[in-house]
Amino acid sequence: MLQPVRWWGPVSMVGMALAVLTYAVDQLHKWYMLNPFAITARQPVNVLPGFDLVMVWNYGISYGWFASHSQFVRWTLIVLSLAVSVVLVMWLARQVRPLLAAAIGLVLGGALANATDRMVHGAVADFFHIYAGSFSWYVFNLADVAIVAGVAVLMYDSLLGSDATPDR
Repeated sequence: MLQPVRWWGPVSMVGMALAVLTYAVDQLHKWYMLNPFAITARQPVNVLPGFDLVMVWNYGISYGWFASHSQFVRWTLIVLSLAVSVVLVMWLARQVRPLLAAAIGLVLGGALANATDRMVHGAVADFFHIYAGSFSWYVFNLADVAIVAGVAVLMYDSLLGSDATPDR
């Protein structure tokens, strides 16, 4: 029998607070980089050896995969991001462990921040470029960092922490 959809759970506040914080910090950083800092006119800005600030518009998903200037692709990616976000909120509502709620919140905030970029700018704004010699890793943003961190915690928990007692 189907269970009713739950939208809020015992540790949802933890995940939602991190989602809102992630979203706000990412969007504020993007606004700052595009406006007062004017990264487009100043790039590349060398921060450290192997780390520059640059401006790259990502019209695809991670690593620029499926990049397209098509409005169909753009809106498909937005709808997929929003659908995944709804699933993440439902998953968050079922959590009882604050660590997992935090991880889901990081992924949720990052997904919504990048979806907002697609809606407002037509692509995701990426700034951080890591490289070593001629090897260049992809360019990313704070939302991507949050998504990767959240997924890493979820993977760790699924592989090594699932038998652990609740961490609340």
